[in-house]
Amino acid sequence: MRQFHQILFLKLFVLSLLLISNGTFAQKTRIRHKEDRMLGKNIDGKTINILIGNVVMYQDTSTLYCDSAILDLDLNTFDGYGNVHMLMGDSVELFGDKIYYNGETKIGEVFENVILIDNRATLYTNYATYNRYTKTAYYNQHGKIIDEGNVLVSKLGFYYTDLDEFLFRDSVVVTTPDYVIKADTMRYNSETEIVYFMGPTTLTGKDDYMFAYRGSTDTRNGITGLKKEAMVKHKQHLLTGDSIYYEKETGFGQVFKNAVLVDEEKDVVIQGNFIEYFKENGFAYATDSALAIIVDGNDSLFLHSDTLRLKFDTTNAAERLYAFRGVKFFRETLQGACDSLIYEVNDSVINMMLNPVLWSDENQLTSDSIKIFITNQELDSLVLFNNAFINSQEKDTTQFNQIKGRNVIGYFSQNELVRINVDGNSETIYYVREDETQGLIGINKAIANNMVILIKNKKPQSILYVDQPKMTLFTETGLVGEDRKLKGFIWLITKRPLNKNDIFRKD
Repeated sequence: MRQFHQILFLKLFVLSLLLISNGTFAQKTRIRHKEDRMLGKNIDGKTINILIGNVVMYQDTSTLYCDSAILDLDLNTFDGYGNVHMLMGDSVELFGDKIYYNGETKIGEVFENVILIDNRATLYTNYATYNRYTKTAYYNQHGKIIDEGNVLVSKLGFYYTDLDEFLFRDSVVVTTPDYVIKADTMRYNSETEIVYFMGPTTLTGKDDYMFAYRGSTDTRNGITGLKKEAMVKHKQHLLTGDSIYYEKETGFGQVFKNAVLVDEEKDVVIQGNFIEYFKENGFAYATDSALAIIVDGNDSLFLHSDTLRLKFDTTNAAERLYAFRGVKFFRETLQGACDSLIYEVNDSVINMMLNPVLWSDENQLTSDSIKIFITNQELDSLVLFNNAFINSQEKDTTQFNQIKGRNVIGYFSQNELVRINVDGNSETIYYVREDETQGLIGINKAIANNMVILIKNKKPQSILYVDQPKMTLFTETGLVGEDRKLKGFIWLITKRPLNKNDIFRKD
């Protein structure tokens, strides 16, 4: 449809230029007239009639009034002066201070204080031509059109009165009840009150700002469609994509391909190839390669899932991020995977649910659910709820240090895990070495109600067993096979995302 309109108006544009210049195809009829008095003069063999007082000109269904005129009967033309008022049979009225009218081409050139009125719109300019045959007005010295509540100005324009269509070029500005629209090229239909624009265009409203290279806006219903580098900014929310559909009244928007929503106040970004935005209902969601970015200093979190849902509070600020199915995230100091996740934006708290797994340095952490706390853009602590398990692989071996308990609390310093509190049913398997360069001293297997584990240089430095501890130090051959694994042990290193792009990798 858009291509059809472009071709149609290109043809009309060219046709108008041709007809303005030579009046081709105009039916030839003589100009009739009446006036208070007439003076006849013969100049170089030509008869010129000077008409004075209450001059009225007639041709076909058109009537022109003016104070005085000079009529050339041979050329079928006249110059009209003073209070020019032309009525066309198609309900178009034309006003000005002076007019030159050619009865052969049916084209009038109107000068100074020009006003053209039809049933829907009014054009104001200081110079215009009107072709009665094509029903086309043209101006090139700046014009202003008022239509209902819309005001349109441009340096150059065409008005197709029978189609209720305007074509504007150069310094186009449209002021509607909702927006001020600025463009290089624009088309406007006064019947539908829809603005079509081509070239870089901005739309500025009270709470909204838009940009695109192509698109349209329905000024009557407040609906806008944007294409090519499309952008909508509503307060602190920024929407960008290949194309955008946006309703001003409801605040509903759809973004297609390379879709991005940024909450500039909370530094939260969601992306995908499709985003739906619900301002009034207070949420947005992204699908199709969905990605969330929690901007956090130099260590932002990148999160992918099948679907992302961002909820806003009553001030329209991001409040909570939901991630559903196939969740993976990457942060330089922390990586994770689970089925579902909730991020509390204001509190900087991450809740991982259904088969969660975390990786911090050399440690893998699993449980029924995990809660992560972030303070001042750094990892503060985490809690593993029920069936908590922490594993780390011994360097250059296939053996694992293991910590198991009912619940686990981990504490961070400068984004490194430094302390682990194990609460209830605590068990460990720990490979004891003098240092990393020395051979294995033994394998410590212990149980206790509670444990406190201090970590240094990403390795357990000491373990404090609290309440009924039982410990056994085995030789390397004294503990073999499955006895070196605590019940429920699992190693999920193949799921660990290695960088921010790896979160899209399917396991």
